[in-house]
Amino acid sequence: MLIAGFGDNTSMFDRLENTELARQFRLEPYDLPGFGAPPLSGETSLDALALCVAKRAASLNATVIIAHSVASIIASLAARMNACPLTEIVSLEGNITPADAYFSGTAGDYPDAQAFRSAFLPRLEALGKKQPVIRRYLDAVRQASPEALWELGNDARRFSENFMPGDVLVDAADVTYLYNPDNCPDTTLAWLADHPMRKHVLSGASHWASVDQPHAVADTILASIQS
Repeated sequence: MLIAGFGDNTSMFDRLENTELARQFRLEPYDLPGFGAPPLSGETSLDALALCVAKRAASLNATVIIAHSVASIIASLAARMNACPLTEIVSLEGNITPADAYFSGTAGDYPDAQAFRSAFLPRLEALGKKQPVIRRYLDAVRQASPEALWELGNDARRFSENFMPGDVLVDAADVTYLYNPDNCPDTTLAWLADHPMRKHVLSGASHWASVDQPHAVADTILASIQS
């Protein structure tokens, strides 16, 4: 399974379809409710999305999930649920410390969904002028449910205030962490240095490594799974 991070959809994984990973494994992109799929009828929370992921994983009998950014938390919570077959999480720069919620965590600074969207989109537009990889992300965020975006951001912030996401991640499943240190806060790099798990550096990759370095991502995942 493949799930995207905050405000994103599975278009971020499109380029993996032309890699060796797709030739050796069946890739199942799963758009989360509100982010490429119809939003939930109730609140969009980490737990609610995790339940959706767990049910989808069970229907596929999927044991491995590739999760980007805040979706690593969702994958962690799903893997801990009863009857969920997920045993391995490949985290693409998933949230490790509260500092990693540098997009999602800002939702709590705004009183409602529209106020957050009105501030978040111009921020991404400005970043996209210097970082082309963000332009695809901006298009995905534009398509996301504003309410789902704001609710998930608030819940991700609350979660990181009460738990260390990295601790939850390593307790949930067998983990492979892919990252570019240049993209990570100092607190996250310190946590990674102190905690043993499979880690692979993707030099020069953006936060969306599956977009700009799909073959490196695929080869690293294959080597990890086969080991």
